[in-house]
Amino acid sequence: MPSFNVHKEGKSAFHRPQTLTYRNGYALPRRPTVGIGQTPLLSEQLIQQEISELSIETPDITYCSSSHNKTSDFIPAHVAFDKKVLRFYGYFQEDVLYSAEERYRVRPVIIYYYLEDDSMCINEPPVENSGLSQGKLIKRQRLPKNERGEHYHWKDLNLGMDLEVYGVNYHVTQCDAHTQEFMESEGIVLNEPESIPVDPYITHRNKPQPSFITPSNFDELHQFLTMDRKVLRFFALWDNADTLYGETRPVTIQYYLVDDTVEIREVHAPNSGRDAFPILMRRQRLPKRMREASDPFPRCVLEVSSQEVDEYYSPKDFQVGETVKLLGRRFLLYDCDGFTKAYFQKNYPDVEIKPKEGPKKEVPPYNGFGSLEDSLQNCLSLVPEPPKKNMIKMLENDQKVLRYVATLDSQNPQDEGRRFILSYFLSDDMISIFEKPTRNSGIIGGKFLEKTRIPKPGSTVENPEFYSPADFAVGATIEVFSHRFVLTDADHYVLKYLESVSDQIPCKTLDSLRQRLGIHQDKGTAEQKPAGHRTSRTRMKYQGCVKNDLVQYPSALEPFTVTHEKKKKKKTSHLISEKCII
Repeated sequence: MPSFNVHKEGKSAFHRPQTLTYRNGYALPRRPTVGIGQTPLLSEQLIQQEISELSIETPDITYCSSSHNKTSDFIPAHVAFDKKVLRFYGYFQEDVLYSAEERYRVRPVIIYYYLEDDSMCINEPPVENSGLSQGKLIKRQRLPKNERGEHYHWKDLNLGMDLEVYGVNYHVTQCDAHTQEFMESEGIVLNEPESIPVDPYITHRNKPQPSFITPSNFDELHQFLTMDRKVLRFFALWDNADTLYGETRPVTIQYYLVDDTVEIREVHAPNSGRDAFPILMRRQRLPKRMREASDPFPRCVLEVSSQEVDEYYSPKDFQVGETVKLLGRRFLLYDCDGFTKAYFQKNYPDVEIKPKEGPKKEVPPYNGFGSLEDSLQNCLSLVPEPPKKNMIKMLENDQKVLRYVATLDSQNPQDEGRRFILSYFLSDDMISIFEKPTRNSGIIGGKFLEKTRIPKPGSTVENPEFYSPADFAVGATIEVFSHRFVLTDADHYVLKYLESVSDQIPCKTLDSLRQRLGIHQDKGTAEQKPAGHRTSRTRMKYQGCVKNDLVQYPSALEPFTVTHEKKKKKKTSHLISEKCII
């Protein structure tokens, strides 16, 4: 009937639990936690109360300290064993086929075991001039122990054992102190260390070989082993001026001590226009003196045999500062490198090394356009760069100018009475000249000379000397590009600045400025003027100039007539004469 349900007592769910799951796309089995119909398993019937009681329950009697019962924090292996490596020494024997002198070689190796990831690598120490490919034999990896997929562990390593890796049998002989300490701390007893056997081929080479010829006192093998890759390098100049279009070229002479050979290389500069063939003479032994008996005999080959040479060039024949002739060419040795100097001081202490100045780049003569620094930049590079300036000096002396009054010393009578202002800029040591305009003089005033550095008379382009504040004394004559200027006055700032650097200024210059400005050296103040006298600097300078002009031109005191022409509207003009005395 509707809304009438009969509740059946008993078990109603009989489905089995899910025992399969998917993870990352793969089907994996899962252990069931409940039985059929969600009934608990017997293994899961341990109630939570019993689990909590077991976890809280502590024993009544303890036989050790409580510190041993505390569980330590988990530290992963890559942190606990970081940069901890076990090092073992060993060797392996390599069979040599088809050789009458040796049947096997003994090659020592070093075995590294990395504790952080149980990886191993095997290296062979390189031996110079061995002719074998040495170094890293097996890169870092986990080495297989057997065919079952097991790998070598540090517990498997010990002294005196054989380590078979990829078909090669490595015999472990020794280990370092850190490895021995670690193995003993882990309870592993190491065997007695062994020594690496001697290679029979090395023993065979050390035995003297039977010879039926009187042996030479010179040991070529010893020279090869001790002098290999040791080269004496000399810097020289090849004098080729005797030939057509010849010149002096820089070269390097290299003397190889391993076989007493000489090589000559040219030094090419960029954009020199020459072919890039640096070898001027190939590496060879150079004969110094030939045998007399071999000179008249006709030669059919270009090579010279050792039987025809009495003496070859040796290191003592190359002396720095001297000229040496090699294959008919003259070379001036002007310097050498540091290794060559140390070699001569040790083996030839009686040979004196006298370095000379190397080749200098020829600079064309100055043509007069621009400054010397700007013209020089065009000779140093294809795209000239502005010359470097003293930035500290420019910042310290910015807007500091020394001003002088000058007159033009000329034979032309039209130049009399012309006044100039000479400005010296302390920031860049440049000078500019400005002409004061004068009425009815017929000469336009204004800028007479742009800012530039003025050289002294007699200075050369190689050693230029420029004017400085020490040369500007009152009454001195300054020659500026064939114009002579006489300094007549200066402002007070000039004297103040020159007194601050009095150790660099001559006393004659300072005395002339003090005398002109009316300042005594002992008092340091201007002369006392009567009351009501005009003390303005401009008026003092004006009065001084007028006074000097009157002394030089006494005829100016004579009276003269000044005529003014006045015009009135609708009236005739008339002349008015008046006498004036200055």
